[in-house]
Amino acid sequence: MGFISSGTTMFDNGALVASAGSQVLLSTATASASASLSFNSTYLTSTYLVYKFEFINIHGATDGAIFTFNLSIDNGSNYNVTKTTTFFQAYHTENDAAAQLAYVTDQDLAQSTSFQRIFVGGNDADQNGCGILTLFNPSSTTYVKHFISANSGIQDNDFAINTYVAGYGNTTSAVNAIQFKFTSGNIDAGQIKLYGIKN
Repeated sequence: MGFISSGTTMFDNGALVASAGSQVLLSTATASASASLSFNSTYLTSTYLVYKFEFINIHGATDGAIFTFNLSIDNGSNYNVTKTTTFFQAYHTENDAAAQLAYVTDQDLAQSTSFQRIFVGGNDADQNGCGILTLFNPSSTTYVKHFISANSGIQDNDFAINTYVAGYGNTTSAVNAIQFKFTSGNIDAGQIKLYGIKN
């Protein structure tokens, strides 16, 4: 016996047959003094064309360290995909002494295999970062791999900062792993949730 809602079969013989939404939670990685957090080919497959990573209260152990990511085409043996990116930010200090919206040339990459910077962190109890990174069609063997990231945080010098990163991994090989880490020290706390976005 089936259950039908608004003309759509939701359950049939006890099994869920209809989507409960366009976004499917695939994995949650929780940091606890972790050197890095990674997702591999168990999650990054051809099942979805779009994958979304949510950063929730990412707190670094080292003051002023920068939260970064890199891609892999060999399931995490190496995180070294060549990337070209853009980076701009808006910030405002707690004491109202400075504010700016600017492109930041030393945070972008030009055909580099380095880890891409996402946001600057702080290790005070009230300093952390939150945001989203969207990776498009990583399993494609035809096109390069585009990504966009938008983030908000409180960095080490008590700035409220909003960062935007976009670019592409310059490979037509399938990207099947991604790693997040700070430039120095551990990820003291926080979560990264990975979602697959249905077509």
